Amino acid sequence: MMKTPTLRNLDLNLLYAFTILMEELNVSRAAERMYIGQPGLSGALRRLREALGDELFIRVGRKLQPTPRALAIAPDIASALATIERTVQPPDAFDPATWEGEFRVGLCDNLEMAFFGVLTARVRELAPHARVVAVAATKRDSVSLLEEGAYDFSVAVHGEPASWHIRQPLFDQHLKCLYDPQRLPLTQPLSMEQYGNRQHVIVSSVGNDVREVDAFLQLAGVSREIVASVSRYSAVGPVLQAIPAIATVPETVAHCMARLYGLSVCDTPPDFPVEPISLLYRKVDEVKGSAVWFRQLFSDVALQALKDSGCLPEGVRSSAHDLRNRNLGSDG
Repeated sequence: MMKTPTLRNLDLNLLYAFTILMEELNVSRAAERMYIGQPGLSGALRRLREALGDELFIRVGRKLQPTPRALAIAPDIASALATIERTVQPPDAFDPATWEGEFRVGLCDNLEMAFFGVLTARVRELAPHARVVAVAATKRDSVSLLEEGAYDFSVAVHGEPASWHIRQPLFDQHLKCLYDPQRLPLTQPLSMEQYGNRQHVIVSSVGNDVREVDAFLQLAGVSREIVASVSRYSAVGPVLQAIPAIATVPETVAHCMARLYGLSVCDTPPDFPVEPISLLYRKVDEVKGSAVWFRQLFSDVALQALKDSGCLPEGVRSSAHDLRNRNLGSDG
């Protein structure tokens, strides 16, 4: 039999207020999002505290710090509210052929180079009145830009998502070595020692030389000399044409850059790390018709582009396929 004393003291508005407070950790911003005054939200928080027997949030400077109890219950509350919303929300019919609007996706420049052209062509074919926009995003800022509403979803390496976000695996991004054979003759296969003894060019939007690759090399007892750091992948080619160096770049763009700049591509040494690329979006957009359609279209485009380029190993194909099936098989 369901226990009801606590439920009698709660309603959906209180649980919704709790979720918004967890996202904002600021009473003023949370009240603004809910279109109520601060006194009203403070009253809701007081009722929550009384019903749940916990402070839930403690003020630390200008921010609210969730208590362990708040952190423990937040995922379940967010999930329950999302389920209720899906249940009561009327179907969101979406016709791409007549829709006039903007699709926005957060991409770092190598993924933009690999997918955005094909994505734009498909959007224009299926939704001729729509516009598609790529917003620059990196691992460092992809989540904060999503929170700000900069795009419909982000495609990047994402950490553990917040309870109000959904992360879906897309594919594993493998790395390749890119170099100019006129300046740097290399014998293949490339050994770990050969790799470590060459000069290297890295790509970093913040000029940070500490990379996942270097952590891997350190464990293997190998170090490399980084002679240049560029802020975007499009700058790698001209640098490699000028100096005898290796750039370790995602396979999704390695062959494209090789064609553009007359460079060569070879495999990295064995057991190099891969980057798990995922798609991240907000739970509030899970059943939105245009968002569902755009996520499905991107997963289709990415899957086909990876197949065409030979960048999709057999074991990874199912992850991209599962993402497509999730978008097709549900409202979100």
